[in-house]
Amino acid sequence: MKQRSLLSSKRTLAEMVDPSSGEAAAADYVELGEQPSSPKSEKYQKVSVIPLVFLIFYEVSGGPFGVEDSVKAAGPLLALLGFLLVPFVWSVPEALITAELGTMFPENGGYVVWVSSALGPYWGFQQGWMKWLSGVIDNALYPVLFLDYLKSAIPALENGLPRTVAVLVLTVVLTYMSYRGLTIVGWVAIFLGVFSLLPFIFMGFIAIPRLNPATWFIMDLDKIDWTLYLNTLFWNLNYWDSISTLTGEVENPSKTLPKGLFYALVLVVLGYFFPLLIGTGAVPLNREFWTDGYFSNIAKMLGGVWLLTWVQAAAALSNMGMFLAEMSSDSFQLEGMASRGMLPELFAKRSRYGTPLVGILFSASGVILLSWLSFQEIIAAENFLYCFGMIMEFIAFVKLRVDRPAESRPYKIPVGTAGAILMCIPPTLLILVVLAIASFKVMVVSTVAVMIGLALEPCLRYSERKRWLKFTMNPDLYDLRSPYQ
Repeated sequence: MKQRSLLSSKRTLAEMVDPSSGEAAAADYVELGEQPSSPKSEKYQKVSVIPLVFLIFYEVSGGPFGVEDSVKAAGPLLALLGFLLVPFVWSVPEALITAELGTMFPENGGYVVWVSSALGPYWGFQQGWMKWLSGVIDNALYPVLFLDYLKSAIPALENGLPRTVAVLVLTVVLTYMSYRGLTIVGWVAIFLGVFSLLPFIFMGFIAIPRLNPATWFIMDLDKIDWTLYLNTLFWNLNYWDSISTLTGEVENPSKTLPKGLFYALVLVVLGYFFPLLIGTGAVPLNREFWTDGYFSNIAKMLGGVWLLTWVQAAAALSNMGMFLAEMSSDSFQLEGMASRGMLPELFAKRSRYGTPLVGILFSASGVILLSWLSFQEIIAAENFLYCFGMIMEFIAFVKLRVDRPAESRPYKIPVGTAGAILMCIPPTLLILVVLAIASFKVMVVSTVAVMIGLALEPCLRYSERKRWLKFTMNPDLYDLRSPYQ
């Protein structure tokens, strides 16, 4: 055991987010955070910081495609303020907690392990169930968005059999890419990220002579769809914790994970704010036009067909990147749960490319089954389930600070217990608002999904006792307070 130096309490927000901000407060530490990240995956190539940044970027954002509804719902001023200020209420706390707990438990179980360690394995399983389900629902959206941006060029993809076939083919192709390995996915994410953001840089230069700053300050409080506005903001700014289920695949996670989260946070906020600034300031405002896919129309107005084509291609490829990142996170989460005996052993088996084949197939099947939902229904349903999971994460974060102050945290948020509690209050209030504005249909479907999880865990334990399914615990992993037996 060794001593950690005290941090000054006078830290700016930037220092709190910046991974170079230092170590944690002095105490005797158990060497938990410095264990091998995932012994089972040591033979596979690890993810370095640059691919990690773009994997996080695609877990959370993927570019400005999908933010258009914020302008339709609330107008330019609230849309710009939302994507500039809400990250400080939601994204920064979530990213900080992910950096601390992800380096404390550097394995693929991610948030499942955090909750299991703090609240016990039963609630850890519920966390895994709700997060996996919300992730699969989220992934069902990307083939839909992909086709929405292509339907203006290929009208046949708007509905009917051609659209259904296109969704299936696209899901199969992207699932195969996920199967081929996380390293490939990471470098593909870099290429897709650069390609997806470049057209907006060009659009910015072209738009300069046409900018009308007065448009940015338009707001009509009598014509605000708060449900659409908040759901759009929340959906586009969450999922920072998803990268935690890949921590076991990251090279030197104690340093790489905080750096990746910090750089990705900057990239995500700029990737939303700058295109909204251009789009609302350079073209005449008609809020009804601001729906999914409208950035391609703005590109045509500003630069012509060539820029329209580029933005459509960027949007399509961006959705591919988001699908790949989410699929990797979901499938490795199942692998991490199986390594701790929460799921049958077959979920822990890897392909020759180091990927969890069964987890990928399960996640892909869920995507196909849910792809019939509409854009707004998908966002509302996944937001509702995601909120439940985040509440448990906040509780686990605070409880681990109280119960295990002496355990090693290679990255520690420079606040005490009271500060940790205060940091969780604003995002919790936002969660309660999102839950309150959900439609009755979404509440019913999500509640049923939660109840399935509550019943599923005892059923799995019963099947284990009856030896109907084989469960194993990886002996190399850190032994939690209440491990599965």
